[in-house]
Amino acid sequence: MTLASAVKSIESGELSALELTKAILDRIDSLNERMRVFITVMREEALADVRKAGPPLHGVPLSVKDLYDTKGVRTTAGAKIFADRIPNQDAAAVSRLKEAGGVIVGKTNLHEFAYGVTSINPHYGTPRNPWDPDRICGGSSGGSASAVALGLGFGSLGTDTGGSIRIPAALCGIVGLKPTYGRVSVRGVVPLSWSLDHVGPMARTVEDVAILLQIIDGRPLDPLTGDIKGVRVGILKTYFYERLASEVDDAMNTALRTLEGLGARLVDIDLPSAAAHRGVWLQIASPEVYSYHEPYLKKHPDQYGADILGRIEAGRVLLSIDYVRAQRIRTLMKRECKSVFESVDVIVTPTTPIPAPRIDGIDKPWGDGPEKAATALARFTRFFNIVGLPAISIPCGFTPGGLPLGMQIVGKPFDESMVLRVAYAYEQDTKFYASKDPDSQSR
Repeated sequence: MTLASAVKSIESGELSALELTKAILDRIDSLNERMRVFITVMREEALADVRKAGPPLHGVPLSVKDLYDTKGVRTTAGAKIFADRIPNQDAAAVSRLKEAGGVIVGKTNLHEFAYGVTSINPHYGTPRNPWDPDRICGGSSGGSASAVALGLGFGSLGTDTGGSIRIPAALCGIVGLKPTYGRVSVRGVVPLSWSLDHVGPMARTVEDVAILLQIIDGRPLDPLTGDIKGVRVGILKTYFYERLASEVDDAMNTALRTLEGLGARLVDIDLPSAAAHRGVWLQIASPEVYSYHEPYLKKHPDQYGADILGRIEAGRVLLSIDYVRAQRIRTLMKRECKSVFESVDVIVTPTTPIPAPRIDGIDKPWGDGPEKAATALARFTRFFNIVGLPAISIPCGFTPGGLPLGMQIVGKPFDESMVLRVAYAYEQDTKFYASKDPDSQSR
């Protein structure tokens, strides 16, 4: 059942929102000890809220990443130092969900302070991939992606600073949208890097994500029609299609032929700065991350996980001139993108170059080269955080072993409607979201 169909069933009286919420909470109880999806389950709050929930969501159960403030309920950010942090008000996006009749059943697990792509967490356990619990579910919004894929709610809110919505969406076989920078309020969300942070929805289908985006943003989107005839699709062969796992390469070739078959026109394009973007991202993110954590590090460095402590402290020694230079290059990257979008409507790339790696293999090279699996995961997503463009990940196939793969669609600033239009057309043609179910593999 999708979010859209659940809402319709509740609205028509076919389903009881209360009974559905109880069923979701019971399912969480049965799976969470093994899958480590939730840090905090909000059973009492959910059962109270569902009794007074109204339209448009009518009490449908949802979750939020444990980076979003929730009034009276702890927000840990996946960190030991915030284990007892209880906000006195909801984050802006959480408030909008509740006002729209959404019921929050819990706070999902994540990479500590959202600073990583694996969601391996030394304090609250590692959320597992629903398709293979020995593999990562991606990060940092890994718990949110796993929750949606496992049916532990009908949607979730994640955050994305370098790919943290899109990467876990791809590895868990769901849909995840990073809106345009600044489109959705980040008020009440524990920051990672202020000028790179985005918040956005994760759900099973493109339609579900569109519903959630309109609620947390407050502005309407164009209707989803499935018509992409004449849409110009940019293909970045010089960076975003290099060094791919064979399964990803095959899936993307098939996906591009599908888009052509639906009437889209493929256009070869180039972003010369793409290959250098990782250094730019680090020179911007590192000092911004350190500036938030400096007071906590001075008092309680021992409460940080070893995984992120060194990376956070590295931001202390970066020179201000490096930060300024990175911001100047960022401006040039935005100009490049503006030029490219004069000839195309969207850009399509793989979301990740590899499928979900094993938990014990993230620091090992994949394939024949020296690149480590964890390093590879953000290779195609970080660039679009730097330039702030809207980007979605949707399922585009499976490996022979049954692991999901993701395709990334990127649009012009504030043109989420076009991104969703292309994603919806592809999704309705392929229906990968309905073709397999991870549930039996996670029991």
